[in-house]
Amino acid sequence: MSYIDQACQAFRVLLEEQQARIAAMDTRKTDFSAKETVTIGIIDGDGIGPIITAQARRVLEKLLTGEIQKGSVVIREIRGLTLENRMAQGKAIPEDVLAEIKTCDVLLKGPTTTPKGGTLESANVAMRRELDLYANCRPVSIPEKNIDWMFFRENTEGEYVLGSRGVELPGMAVDFKVTTDLGTRRIAKAAFDYAKHNGKTHVSVVTKANIMKKTDGKFTAIAHEVAKDYPGITVEDYYIDIMTANLLDEKLRTQFQVFLLPNLYGDIITDEAAQIQGGVGTAGSANIGDRYAMFEAIHGSAPRLIEQGLGHYANPQSILKAEAMLLRHICRTEAAEKLEKAMERCPVKVSADGTGATTEDYADALIGLL
Repeated sequence: MSYIDQACQAFRVLLEEQQARIAAMDTRKTDFSAKETVTIGIIDGDGIGPIITAQARRVLEKLLTGEIQKGSVVIREIRGLTLENRMAQGKAIPEDVLAEIKTCDVLLKGPTTTPKGGTLESANVAMRRELDLYANCRPVSIPEKNIDWMFFRENTEGEYVLGSRGVELPGMAVDFKVTTDLGTRRIAKAAFDYAKHNGKTHVSVVTKANIMKKTDGKFTAIAHEVAKDYPGITVEDYYIDIMTANLLDEKLRTQFQVFLLPNLYGDIITDEAAQIQGGVGTAGSANIGDRYAMFEAIHGSAPRLIEQGLGHYANPQSILKAEAMLLRHICRTEAAEKLEKAMERCPVKVSADGTGATTEDYADALIGLL
């Protein structure tokens, strides 16, 4: 059998798997306003993950003390999603860890490390697929610069869904990108619903549809179909390359409100937006599905900080902002507002170079304000 025949067989398997994934999508939503007990799983992660999640847990327990005591909120520590355990078992998420994760309603997760090369898939990519966390939501707010952005990044398709499943032939490697009608329609609806319920009037659809005509072309077309159900909200198309430039243009960028993007472009541009806000350490992220949701910092595990002995100077604001998003998601709006207001007032400055306060110092001050 030729290399091309083998590649075609492999591609057929991938197509059949994607068709099965579409057929299995479950759109039943969890109603947290009516749920008697909410279970929050805490995942430490790698590198600085255990350091920042430990402080985030302290803050969470302070905010929800009464509910934890009466049992309406349960906090569960999930162990085993470390690089060492994942590599030893050869799985992005070991089966026993995944089973424990699925006993929770929402997750607060520290950053995990993905090794370069090899075949071990990103734990985040696997988590999004296994829990069908199709909406990656990342807010960026700089009031003094009139910036109030919300990014809706499709989270389970694009280049990432098959990122470790490409084929190699002699002298050639091919990866695959997947865009489905159902997957695109639901992330578009999430973006327009957010705009509608938060007084936003403008949605920017960001693709490279002039080049990726089948996949990004489908994404754009379906976004415009969904937009027809939201009168009063304008929708405009942008290409990812010019949008990355527009976010740096102080005259243009204040006009943007809600962004709708496929997976890869959303991953890239939200880091740029976070940097404009003050760095990736200042940005939180929500990964939302109909049944489960995961909240995390948008940055990586910062192995250099650990190697330099500076891990305890990691800025916890990113995961704390994610924690505020988690609280809103489970209908604890008052607790979320308390946390956000305390962060705005917190005078403690953390610096990763070791010249400022520590991660714990920041959490101590924050808890004092609460």
